[in-house]
Amino acid sequence: MASVFEYAPAPESRAVVDIAPNYGLFIDGEFVDAADGKVFKTVSPATEEVLSEVAQAGEADVERAVRAARKAFEKWSALPGAERGKYLFRIARIIQERSRELAVLETLDNGKPIKETRDADLPLVAAHFFYYAGWADKLDHAGFGPGPKALGVAGQVIPWNFPLLMLAWKIAPALATGNTVVLKPAETTPLSALFFADICRQAGLPKGVVNILPGYGDAGAALVAHPDVDKVAFTGSTAVGKEIARTVAGTDKKLTLELGGKGANIVFDDAPVDQAVEGIVTGIFFNQGQVCCAGSRLLVQESVHDELLHSLKRRLSTLRLGDPLDKNTDIGAINSAEQLARITALAETGEAEGAERWTAPCELPSSGYWFAPTLFTGVTQAHTVARDEIFGPVLSVLTFRTPDEAVAKANNTQYGLSAGIWTEKGSRILAVANKLRAGVVWANTFNKFDPTSPFGGYKESGFGREGGRHGLEAYLDV
Repeated sequence: MASVFEYAPAPESRAVVDIAPNYGLFIDGEFVDAADGKVFKTVSPATEEVLSEVAQAGEADVERAVRAARKAFEKWSALPGAERGKYLFRIARIIQERSRELAVLETLDNGKPIKETRDADLPLVAAHFFYYAGWADKLDHAGFGPGPKALGVAGQVIPWNFPLLMLAWKIAPALATGNTVVLKPAETTPLSALFFADICRQAGLPKGVVNILPGYGDAGAALVAHPDVDKVAFTGSTAVGKEIARTVAGTDKKLTLELGGKGANIVFDDAPVDQAVEGIVTGIFFNQGQVCCAGSRLLVQESVHDELLHSLKRRLSTLRLGDPLDKNTDIGAINSAEQLARITALAETGEAEGAERWTAPCELPSSGYWFAPTLFTGVTQAHTVARDEIFGPVLSVLTFRTPDEAVAKANNTQYGLSAGIWTEKGSRILAVANKLRAGVVWANTFNKFDPTSPFGGYKESGFGREGGRHGLEAYLDV
């Protein structure tokens, strides 16, 4: 019998990125200390090594940043759209030029594999700035009526799973439409946002147009509640999203929320098995399953259940878990000890409730935060692992007999962010997709994104759309 093919180590060099020992807040075009002098450490989840010490924003810093953004708004919003577009084009080009550096930085700070940051995150980050740069001088023709106006200061809070990409989703349309920005990155992944601040300076962006405030939830809460913030955009957990909605209720602030998900990936009996297996793996194990639109519920037609599960387990056994900077790595580190504890607890709950657990055979590194690819079979809709968002590399497998049953099970969730359909019949794709209550439905693929396509959810997955022409509306007074 032939021996298993062994991959030689192929590490990306850390030398391409120079991480300073400490960073300040980025307010009014300058890096400054926090008003109260507080700092926090950001660590690499793969090694638990401290990467840098970062200033921790508080309420006084939010006040400074919002004031700077308000001051910059008058001139920035008055610029012709073509002039604003030039800045966005310049930012996009610098991101492309520094993409290798930024990919390594993101992998170090977040824990995801370098091939994901290099081949997925960074190209999409640049593409969003290019795309919205093109819209900057065409707002009169975007379908929102004549002379749509910018709202003012946008307060934006982003998560840790796609730090730089979520920044691009928020900042690019805000700047294109003439708004100024105060952005709070997640406390576990502040570095790429701070490097973006340097890119803003490199691009010559006017002071105060973009402000970056690393910090914890109190800084985000102060930003959301600030009376001089005109627009709030949040991507993160449903629980925090509900709190933000309560804070904003009764004010005239415009709000968009992109929250949790429990996406259904539906495989019919005529689907090409190998292609579906690859899509299932992409759907739930990309970025260690730390994706709001992950296909974390697999719905398989009964007649192909055994065949598909056999192929899926065989495929999962070939995934390589380890050093995220190694170009061969498929599964990187979980972002934080807190997130690892949540994933572990929910997986244990699945076992306790009677679902059958299977974990891919792999050796976990001795340091860092790791969780092996796992799937549960014998799952019903009553199981916690079929209802709650785990936000980790854990897949729940359910079965169905008819298309109507598949739709009913897919929609039986408080979430409504994404879904996938696997079948050779185009008519079945259209019939099922029209019945699914999900913001994005992929057909014979999963986790494919494009800046021209709107993204968002229903029910407890939030409201509003980001990306595409639709993404402009949230930043305009129409």
